[in-house]
Amino acid sequence: MRFYWFHLMPYQDLPPDFSTKYPSVWVDPPSDLFDPASGHRMYNEYIDELEFAAQMGFDGVCVNEHHQNAYGLMPSPNIIAASLARSTANCAVVVLGNSIALYNPPIRVAEEFAMLDVISGGRLVAGFPVGSSMDTNYCYGATPATLRDKYDEAHELIVKAWTESEPFHFNGKYTQLRYVNTWPKPVQKPHPPIWVPGGGSIETWKWVTERNYLYSYLSYSGYKRGEQVLSGFWETVDELGVERNPYRAGFLQLVAVAGSDAEAEELYWPHAKYFYDKCLHISAKFAEAPGYRTVDTIKAGLESQFSSSARDKRKELTWKDLIDGGFVVAGSAATVREQLEDVIKRLNVGHLMFLSHFGDMPREKTMYNTEMIAKEVLPHLRPMWSEWEDHWYPKGLSQEELRTPAALANGK
Repeated sequence: MRFYWFHLMPYQDLPPDFSTKYPSVWVDPPSDLFDPASGHRMYNEYIDELEFAAQMGFDGVCVNEHHQNAYGLMPSPNIIAASLARSTANCAVVVLGNSIALYNPPIRVAEEFAMLDVISGGRLVAGFPVGSSMDTNYCYGATPATLRDKYDEAHELIVKAWTESEPFHFNGKYTQLRYVNTWPKPVQKPHPPIWVPGGGSIETWKWVTERNYLYSYLSYSGYKRGEQVLSGFWETVDELGVERNPYRAGFLQLVAVAGSDAEAEELYWPHAKYFYDKCLHISAKFAEAPGYRTVDTIKAGLESQFSSSARDKRKELTWKDLIDGGFVVAGSAATVREQLEDVIKRLNVGHLMFLSHFGDMPREKTMYNTEMIAKEVLPHLRPMWSEWEDHWYPKGLSQEELRTPAALANGK
């Protein structure tokens, strides 16, 4: 198994009445609610937490891209990833990801990801999300009906920019370039591993499998909803005649560990409540622009986890509901180990991402939770799937190649 520490970087100081006074945490929350001095503290604490997770032995640290919201303060995850590329060692830097259909031209993604791969010594995972409807359609004005078409073209251009050794021209529907000749090129050949975060779209399952990329389901509705989505993914893998290698898939789960089940509730329930009540408080008018979700996905009945009905259900959840429903895996180390082993087997995933900071969780609790997971949970689960080879984890420079003057000066 491989384990990753995922950070959303939410804004922690939303007012207590936020979800009743304001219509949405995304797209149009009043910007005067953001205090730059508090933001300065949060960003630096969040980077500290990511670095601590790397030190504790997680296989990777994960960041992602969102816009105009208090749910996740990373409009540019590459900025955070650049810091992590320098301050961490021996773990993957997973950017999940850059919304490639929003970049004009998309070679900007090829260039910045190549920089990150080179700076880190070949530790980058390149995430290519289509992007949420809030980010793409409402914040950045992308047309829903053409979004996936633009995404496909951007993907084609980025991969070609990484792999072609000579300058070439590109005449696409949305991007036309006389010269494409990206410098630098990535360390990893033919390119960094590509992970595609998905919300359950039917077409994404086939698209990812045909290209031998990793499918990552990022869910806040927990592993029971995740099992429904990933069963569809594995059925697609079977239909295409591809092996069911668990490392082909990843999953995100909220996890909280304490000395006992009772202590876990006492420590973490206030922050879970903040997360589900405020951070996922999204107006129905922003959750899904007409044309964003494809007809096949609608027919399959896969409701967006940002829909108004999903939001309203979550607001009423108690701690017990969160645990029983699989939204949060929490309790003593023994409880969490047992539950996560079941999750890994049920979902058939080889890459498990932990959301171990959620809502307004303070630094000391985050560090405690992270250390408990690293020391008391991960060692017991690592042997799982040892019979399979992981083709989707970065393969960077050798230790000898990494011994540059700069690396030696930093004690690496």
